[in-house]
Amino acid sequence: GLGNVTADAIVQQQEMTVSGEENVPAAEQVSAAQGADGAPAAQEPPTDTRAAAADGAPKEGSNQDTTAVPAAVDEGTKEEPAGGEASAESAAPPSDEKTAEPEAPARVESSFRLPEIDAEFDVWLKGQLDASPADAKDTEDFRYLTFSELPPFTDLHKSLMRKTMTPELFAKLKDVKTSKGYTLSNGMQAGVLRPHLGVGFTAGDEESFELFKEVIYPIVEGWHKFNPETQEHKSDLDPSKVVMSDEQAALFQKYVKSTRVRAARNISGYALPAGASKEDRLAVEGVLKEAFGGLPAELQGTYYPLGGLTSEQEDALQAGGFLFQKPGPMQLLGAAGAGRDWPDGRGIFHNDAKTVLCWCNEEDQCRIIAMEDGGDIKGVFGRFCALSDSIKTASEANGKSLMYDPKLGFLGTCPSNLGTGLRASVMIVLPELNKDVHKLEEICAGFDLQPRGSSGEHSAAVGGKWDISNKQRIGFSEVELVQKMVDGITKIIAMEEELAAKNAGGGEVAAVGFKLPEIEPGFDAWLEGQLTASPADVKDTDEFRYLTFSELPPFTDLHKSLMRKTMTPELFAKLKDVKTSKGYTLSNGMQAGVL
Repeated sequence: GLGNVTADAIVQQQEMTVSGEENVPAAEQVSAAQGADGAPAAQEPPTDTRAAAADGAPKEGSNQDTTAVPAAVDEGTKEEPAGGEASAESAAPPSDEKTAEPEAPARVESSFRLPEIDAEFDVWLKGQLDASPADAKDTEDFRYLTFSELPPFTDLHKSLMRKTMTPELFAKLKDVKTSKGYTLSNGMQAGVLRPHLGVGFTAGDEESFELFKEVIYPIVEGWHKFNPETQEHKSDLDPSKVVMSDEQAALFQKYVKSTRVRAARNISGYALPAGASKEDRLAVEGVLKEAFGGLPAELQGTYYPLGGLTSEQEDALQAGGFLFQKPGPMQLLGAAGAGRDWPDGRGIFHNDAKTVLCWCNEEDQCRIIAMEDGGDIKGVFGRFCALSDSIKTASEANGKSLMYDPKLGFLGTCPSNLGTGLRASVMIVLPELNKDVHKLEEICAGFDLQPRGSSGEHSAAVGGKWDISNKQRIGFSEVELVQKMVDGITKIIAMEEELAAKNAGGGEVAAVGFKLPEIEPGFDAWLEGQLTASPADVKDTDEFRYLTFSELPPFTDLHKSLMRKTMTPELFAKLKDVKTSKGYTLSNGMQAGVL
């Protein structure tokens, strides 16, 4: 997150290793939603780096610090082009036309201070600051550095930017500049000054994704395991396509305390916060205010400009967890320059019912959050989609479009939040599964969900309250991600009820109908172990389980299939983690021949 969290909101950060490095955030989460009891329902780490160090462990966005979305709130936004097509034109490189060379900007007296990282590196950094020419984007409290050479990174620098940036690539791109004046050094600055960031690179405008694609694409692949060179993103913001039965809806209302969906939207033609001028920020604010004015009745509300808040309004927004603060120098946004000219052009919108919230010009131009106490995920997703569509419509009415790329999806400041950029999450009470964190993680893994306890990943939750969200951002549509959430939470609730019935003294619960065959004692024991260790599969039913083989089966003399003859240890190792777009794996295909 990039803003401050309410007093009782704890931003959780998860640690994740990227490309073998430690302390690399995994994705992005921000804010906490308020549960029915009024307590913060959950928190999410911010994007990009969510500090490999601390975000609670967001480690979900690697370039970012965490911002808590207030109790009872979650960030979210996700605008999508009609019909799933790109709603905004791809970034184009600057024109080749010769224009008069602008005068070099005068250096602004600045209170900007460098961090202390490592004695030798600090000396190098001070030299770079002193030698950096003035930048038109500089302000009294912030300076953009221009690196004359590839930074001599320390062992503390863990970002994907550091891994990607070779001397040859730096030399090739160091003098490239977008039409908005954003440079390679501008994009690298947060990752250089804040070693703990996991992504380490920020985009300053739409053109950044084209001009610096040799930096951004490898980062995207390293973070999301998605290759923009060979794959395309897809978008679907039709909430009617989410399948949820009345029985599932009733279960969600019983167990889920709060639900939220959030994402970011940015308007083509204006710079992103890390590279924006004051004029761009004000123009974005104007378009968003127009969008808020055109919302349907249930989403109508009030826009509060940060620079014009009364003390009463500030207290009310702070109490609700809706207020965001100027990013500190140790946070991603602070180091990237997104806090310049504070608080001009920034503001907060929420509807009268406080079930939708928008942050204007924080980490992105607009962060959309839809939230609600209870488990009506379809309703929350529907409001999210309506809000996203309104921003798209207002942008088009002003001759603009949303930043969208066919390969990368919705564009934003941090590469960790591309694609859908969507985080759908629930705060759910699971007292029985809370006793077996490993079992809960296994079930979640089968649906690509991420459980967070009170101290981040791999920890139990105080009171059994878990924040569970989607892991993926890019390569899947919004509808697909929400559907995985519905299916996964349904499975989790079923397991919770099964354990509760067993622990209530009712003896062993009726076992799931699936039974393993008896083949040979030693093989049967191995097979039972594989079944126990297999994560949940979205294709499982009450009477059937898909196994995930962790190793090549120790076939018996009874196994006569061509599959057995074909499957070598090398071939198994090569293909065991491969999965089709429909979720079919090597183990799925082998199962009949093994059993």
